Amino acid sequence: MLDVDLGIPVSAEQFIAQLFDTLSLPEFFSSENELRTIWSNPITRKALLGRLAEAGFGEGDLKEIQKLIDAENSDLFDVLEYVAFVKPTISRIERALATRPELNRALTENQVDFIHFVLDRYVATGVEELDDQRLPDLIKLKYEALQDGVEALGGVDEAREAFIGFQRFLYQAG
Repeated sequence: MLDVDLGIPVSAEQFIAQLFDTLSLPEFFSSENELRTIWSNPITRKALLGRLAEAGFGEGDLKEIQKLIDAENSDLFDVLEYVAFVKPTISRIERALATRPELNRALTENQVDFIHFVLDRYVATGVEELDDQRLPDLIKLKYEALQDGVEALGGVDEAREAFIGFQRFLYQAG
C-alpha cells in the first residue's frame, strides 16, 4: 500500500490510521443508513467503490484492511462500516442467513431458489457475485440456458428486480 499523500509504502496498520485520518468519509456517505442504501444497490455500490479508488483507497486496499481486522469472511460493506462507524463485522454467511426469511415473503418460489443460489455464491466468493453485470452469467450457471432461467424467474424485468431487490434485504440493519 502507498501513503496517499507521499506515495511511500506503508504497513497495513499505518494505512488504517491514514484512512481514519485523511479520508473524509462524509464526502462519500454521511451516515450508516446512507452507506446501507448505497451498498444495497449494485450500481451505486460500484460508483462508491470507484470514488474510493479515485481517493486512493481501492478494492485491493479495502481487502487488505479486511485481512487486518480478521474479516476475510465478511463483506467489504462491513469493512467500511468498521472504519467509518466502528461497527463489528459479520460474516457473509450470517448476512445471507438473516436475509432468507425476507426473501420467502417477497419473491416467488423460483426467484427464492435462484437468490439462494446467488447467496451461496456470495458466501463463497464475496460481493463481486452481486454485481449487476453478473446476472446473465449467474442465470446461465443456475439454469444452463439464459432463456430458461429468465422464463423461470418471470421475465427479464422480474429477474433483474429480484436480483437487485433482494440486496436491500441483505444490507438492511439487523
